[in-house]
Amino acid sequence: MATIQPKGEKLRQAVKWISGMRQEDETRPIPVLIEEASNQFNLSPKEEDFLRSFYEKD
Repeated sequence: MATIQPKGEKLRQAVKWISGMRQEDETRPIPVLIEEASNQFNLSPKEEDFLRSFYEKD
């Protein structure tokens, strides 16, 4: 059963998840984590692009 999430909630969860994964292992590449988060949180291509631009600023 799928749950409806408020707009932007999936992105917030993905950023939190990526941050947690980076704390566990700083050597994991951000692009790989973004791809994994995209699959795990069912992000749209637009949301995935946002994550890429967000982490490019890092």
